[in-house]
Amino acid sequence: MISKLGRESIRIVGEFGELTRFSARASVALPKQRHILEKLVRSIFEIGVRCVPITLIVGLFTGLVLGLQLFYVLTKFSSESLLGQAVALSIILEIGPVFTAIMIVGQAGSALSAEIGIQRNAEQIDALKTMQIDPIGFLVSPRLWAAMICFPILTCFFDIVGIFGGHLTGVELLGVDQGAYWNRIYEAVSLKNIGDGFLKAVVFGVVTTLICSFQGYFTHLKASIPGARGVSQTTTRAVVYSSIAILMFDYLITSFQMTR
Repeated sequence: MISKLGRESIRIVGEFGELTRFSARASVALPKQRHILEKLVRSIFEIGVRCVPITLIVGLFTGLVLGLQLFYVLTKFSSESLLGQAVALSIILEIGPVFTAIMIVGQAGSALSAEIGIQRNAEQIDALKTMQIDPIGFLVSPRLWAAMICFPILTCFFDIVGIFGGHLTGVELLGVDQGAYWNRIYEAVSLKNIGDGFLKAVVFGVVTTLICSFQGYFTHLKASIPGARGVSQTTTRAVVYSSIAILMFDYLITSFQMTR
């Protein structure tokens, strides 16, 4: 058992080292690519534009449910007027960045991992190397930089729609004073709160894009089954690892922000 634990520890450390080297190459490779703007725009469309509908829908229903839950909690303390503040801070600081990142991973991250995995199996990545083209710079770098742009913008959409959903539940359905709802948000939410939420969004974008790309790029080494089922394995693993990483980094960043 001890030897098995040791082998597993060595495997995890080795994989972390590979991921670190992969991340470093992806971070610096974009300026060396040709047609940078074209690749960046295409990546922004894949990661950002396609995820707008699901982000808005999830944001609206999250705000509706949050408004309902918080209203009945605050009613016990006769503090219904604090509903706007509670909804806004909950969404901006925590729920917005985390839910948006998980939605993007489920849609764009899984597609990214599968696409690169298929290219690996079809030996298209080997063909890029043969043509003296850096495959990580060609396939991963534009998506990485696009994620740093798209995640905060989609998080902003989620925040706005979520706060509006809280307004629909609290003000329109449950009778909270409309002026109190928006005034509490105006008084409680600061630029620092918004910046803290966007910082999480950028970190989640970088981490999840790298994990999904890494799993797809090395699908021939990580999948226990070759072919399409192997790509399915690595895609599932990419989504699971990304979701865990989002929650882990959320805890670390929140701890840092609360203690500074």
